[in-house]
Amino acid sequence: MATKEKLFDMFSPTSTHDWIEKITVDLKGADFEKKLVWRTNEGFNVQPFYRREDLKDIPHMGTLPGQFPYVRGTKEDNNWLIRQQISGNSPEELNKEALDAIEKGVDSLGIRVPNEVTKEYFETLFKDVDLKKIEVNILGCMGHTLEVAQVFVDYLKSKGLEKDFHGSINYNPFKRLLNHGLDFPRDIKEEGLKLYEIVKDIENLKCFAVDSVMLNAAGAYISQELGYALAWGAEWMTLLTDGGLTPCEVAGRIKFNMGISSNYFMEIAKFRAARMLWAEVVKAYDADDECCKMHVHATTSFYNMTIYDAHVNLLRSMTETMSAAIAGVDSLETLPFDITYKAPDEFSKRIAKNQQLLLRDESHINKVVDPAGGSYYVEVLTKSIAEVAWKIFVDVEEKGGFLELLKKGEIQKVVNESGVKRHNEVARRKEILLGTNQYPNFNEKALDKIEIPLSPANCGCKMEVADNAVDYLNYDRAASQFEQLRLDTERSGKRPKVFMLTIGNLAMRLARAQFSANFFGCAGYEIIDNIGFDTIKEGVDAAIEKKADVVVLCSSDDEYAQYAPEAFKELDGRAMFVVAGAPACMDELKAQGIEEFIHVRVNVLDTLIQFNAKLLK
Repeated sequence: MATKEKLFDMFSPTSTHDWIEKITVDLKGADFEKKLVWRTNEGFNVQPFYRREDLKDIPHMGTLPGQFPYVRGTKEDNNWLIRQQISGNSPEELNKEALDAIEKGVDSLGIRVPNEVTKEYFETLFKDVDLKKIEVNILGCMGHTLEVAQVFVDYLKSKGLEKDFHGSINYNPFKRLLNHGLDFPRDIKEEGLKLYEIVKDIENLKCFAVDSVMLNAAGAYISQELGYALAWGAEWMTLLTDGGLTPCEVAGRIKFNMGISSNYFMEIAKFRAARMLWAEVVKAYDADDECCKMHVHATTSFYNMTIYDAHVNLLRSMTETMSAAIAGVDSLETLPFDITYKAPDEFSKRIAKNQQLLLRDESHINKVVDPAGGSYYVEVLTKSIAEVAWKIFVDVEEKGGFLELLKKGEIQKVVNESGVKRHNEVARRKEILLGTNQYPNFNEKALDKIEIPLSPANCGCKMEVADNAVDYLNYDRAASQFEQLRLDTERSGKRPKVFMLTIGNLAMRLARAQFSANFFGCAGYEIIDNIGFDTIKEGVDAAIEKKADVVVLCSSDDEYAQYAPEAFKELDGRAMFVVAGAPACMDELKAQGIEEFIHVRVNVLDTLIQFNAKLLK
């Protein structure tokens, strides 16, 4: 692609080396790599800046949207469908909610239907719904997919919708292994072939699900979700082509249902990399380029949603929604902000839908195809994520394939290990959940608002427990342990008082008082802050007057050698004593009996659990 450069041609070019030298000078001796280079969870480094030279080895550069390998999109526009899950106990209730959602801007419906349905059920459900314009996605428990699919297809044929209908039936026999550690009781290939025969006359009815959103909800890293999604899709390709279907017949019926984390640019890159890698996978089965297009539905993350300060979920889901929209997904669901503690109500569903309408109809993101394309940063991220995900995919294939590893529990184990690691990062505040492990709303109560805790594992099916089960996914959200801690405080009927004894250096005492307030606020304690005291005795007397359970000394490191022993002695065991910081004199202070120190290197969660054990007796 030819380029014309006329701007700034009077300036001599500046090399990457020159830029790094200049930045190093501005860092005033700090190490460039340690200070500015970011190591991702995927295992590669992200530089603080990128230049055109970083794109020279990226093979897809110069391709257009709609061109193989589809990194820039599978179509020449960026329109996506806004999906909403509708619920009801009868087809009449479902129809009412569906029509209301459509009237308010939804053009894709997710519907969970009972195991036994009739044509009349669908007649009632879709009364006045234009199925030529509205995408419909049928959800349900495994075991009755063939029967439901047959009735649904018969209904669509009776309406003459063989060519005009768009939607899916979620057939995911792998869910049982992922959710319960139990193998699917029937032959997947045989049942999959039967399902294809049922749906084949409905041209745009997808049926073979790749629900990597389940991995996302269990805490998988971005590259893990993508790598395993590719292996999952390849499992479908191998099983069903071995059964006699052509590569295009299989690929055309696969639907990827992926999650979206809050890592904004990385998620944009993930979806771009996903299309590119999937095109290569399908191409390896000797499929035509047109058959290599990936069909992707995306759902905002359940894993990072919270019960406390739940409206902050709107901030997280908004960036997630935007990254998926910019990345060019086919359809998108924004989870309601209150889904962690109750069945979403009309208000939360409307807000979730409006988040997408803001992006599509007011910000006009749908008017620009692949807006991130050409960005040095995003293109390098796309390449880097693709490389890591491809290694995961190849490793799965070499070990026998996706289903084989699921049966051994190996994929579930790896994802759960990532979830544990991320929980540890949250516990140490290396991964921030605003309103939960950082800047909590001190006075918020949540116990009374929890109605029905929901989980991605909850499909309406009876949970199974068996001695022969392998590892299965753990859906504990990132905030779950902090929420349990704070709910324990609420249930105890006590609310410990934490008093900030601020003294000495003004800047340091204010900074440490704020740090300490946020620290103990994560457990739901009452925070008593102060502007400062002239003497230690004055501060201790004020703390005792307020009936403090914990007194936190907030000052500078240099002053702790004097103030800490004095405050500890003056307090004389009438409340727990804590020093905010990790001063050089810590060992000397410990030798004098001072045991509690809070600072940026401590495990916030473990520390607060210990405080709860002492204070909530």
